[in-house]
Amino acid sequence: MDVRICSKVACGAGASATLTYDYADSMVVVGPLSGRVEPHGYDLCARHAATLRVPQGWRVIRRDPPPRTPERHPS
Repeated sequence: MDVRICSKVACGAGASATLTYDYADSMVVVGPLSGRVEPHGYDLCARHAATLRVPQGWRVIRRDPPPRTPERHPS
């Protein structure tokens, strides 16, 4: 599996989130790292995803990863 790197210049940390823009609604969406490289998305490390700043008047939507379900083991 290829490791994806944060899109911020000179960061080099492993990516853990994907950011996308919705210009029409002045909105930024930050969610779990997408399963594939998105042409209009930006991969971010945890630090840059958490400290993201957007233009005044824009809103940020944060999507948490889906909860993990415990594995079932046959009895």
